[in-house]
Amino acid sequence: MHVKTNTTGYADALICEAEGLESLRDGLQQAGVEALRIPEVMEVNQHRLTLRRIDSAPPDDKCLTALGEGLAQLHLLARDQYGWRRDNFIGLAPQPNTLTDSWGRFFLEQRLKYQVSRISDAGVRAWFERTLEACGASLANWLDRHCEHPSLLHGDLWNGNVMFDRNGPWLIDPAVYQGDREADLAMTEMFGGFGAAFYRAYDRVYPRTEIYATKREIYNLYHYLNHYNLFGGGYLGGCERGLSALAALPAS
Repeated sequence: MHVKTNTTGYADALICEAEGLESLRDGLQQAGVEALRIPEVMEVNQHRLTLRRIDSAPPDDKCLTALGEGLAQLHLLARDQYGWRRDNFIGLAPQPNTLTDSWGRFFLEQRLKYQVSRISDAGVRAWFERTLEACGASLANWLDRHCEHPSLLHGDLWNGNVMFDRNGPWLIDPAVYQGDREADLAMTEMFGGFGAAFYRAYDRVYPRTEIYATKREIYNLYHYLNHYNLFGGGYLGGCERGLSALAALPAS
């Protein structure tokens, strides 16, 4: 068993995590994915989350291929709306998830504007708010034009939230919601990525779009803002790169 205690300060954080794991399990089953797995939730309450233990091992190309293919198959399943049925958490931060039919408005309001509102430095916050005010409408329209459908997302898909054993990959620590599948792909590249075998496998099943590189900068702005709010100025440069990408979008 693996026991995780609640150190977030939010009473329902572990309950949301367990619900996210079960939602991913259901989604993978609907997609017919067997090689990408979710650890069994054995017990959960406000204080602790008990999961079936994973005997971790270094990943090989076969494991990374299974991760890429499984994630792409999950993303191919179209969902009904963007957002999620309840607010949850990403790491140590709250994550609002109002359901909507507009991906662009959801990402602008529930992701970028929310994180900017949490910035403690008044000068930085005002600067970022001005940028979002100037570019927000163009961003929302651009994202609406370039998102095929809502997909179930892991939501916090960096390499620390995937484990491997001798039989393949496991997803852990999700921040689930329904959104543009390339937001998940963008997050995989924020802290080093999963290697070429993962991306080749994903693209064979569900190729990334031609504008993925631009989306990657914009989608990771959310995560850089979150890290800036949680951990400080070392992430300000990433925020600035994302804002520059946003400002470079064509006017709506």
